[in-house]
Amino acid sequence: MKRTNKRGAPNEGPTTARRGRAGHGGEDALGHASAALQRAGFPDATLVLRWREIAGADIARIAEPLKLTEGPEGGVLTLKCEAGASVFLQHQTPELQQRLATYLGPGRIARIRLIPGELERAQGLPDHPSAGVASPDEPPSPLPLPEALERLDRRRARARAKTR
Repeated sequence: MKRTNKRGAPNEGPTTARRGRAGHGGEDALGHASAALQRAGFPDATLVLRWREIAGADIARIAEPLKLTEGPEGGVLTLKCEAGASVFLQHQTPELQQRLATYLGPGRIARIRLIPGELERAQGLPDHPSAGVASPDEPPSPLPLPEALERLDRRRARARAKTR
């Protein structure tokens, strides 16, 4: 026996995703990430995602894009960099602007602003996934408890400083 829709509307199927069904793991990850990146001023997520290719390995190791502010005469790219690397980056600014102009187009970045600070990096992880790994079956060793507690304390202190 065929079931009919009691309300009289044609039964075309659900218009929204059904609840309780598992979806793909990374199905909407780029959507959520791009919303956060747009709040930071990045209209296109590829500048952040391909930063290592755009800036080069040397610069990407010591600086990361933090914010992009568009203006009438060009944008201002704010980079968070290691404290001791700001002098090196000031000397590399023309080369970095040239690389950014090649990627984004001429005149898009008028100035690069450097903010010294500590970069968030995973401790103990190599740059390449296969470098330095003994075997794929071996689980990664966790941080010792004192180091993990110090790391947690630093993150909480930074979070408190941001809210003040």
